[in-house]
Amino acid sequence: MERKNEVIAMKINGMNQTNFNPYKNQMQKYQDTKKAVKQNDQLEISSEAKKLQENNKVNENRQAFVQEIKNQIDSGTYKINYEKTVQKMIEFWSK
Repeated sequence: MERKNEVIAMKINGMNQTNFNPYKNQMQKYQDTKKAVKQNDQLEISSEAKKLQENNKVNENRQAFVQEIKNQIDSGTYKINYEKTVQKMIEFWSK
């Protein structure tokens, strides 16, 4: 006698639960509120950020000074002031 594996599918429903979905009302409310609240993306730059952006602009005097130093280095006439360099390093690291 051979036995075949039989698959029996049963649908289990309690009394009057043919359309019972506890999450349906919750999802409907979520979708309704999502439709009601339409938000637009906005970007606001703080006043501090604006100041920082202005500070990044090239200062013409500073640019001329840097160019002068570059020219002196290229020509070999630049002299290093060791005392001033050390003093600036001490000021920087002691803050």
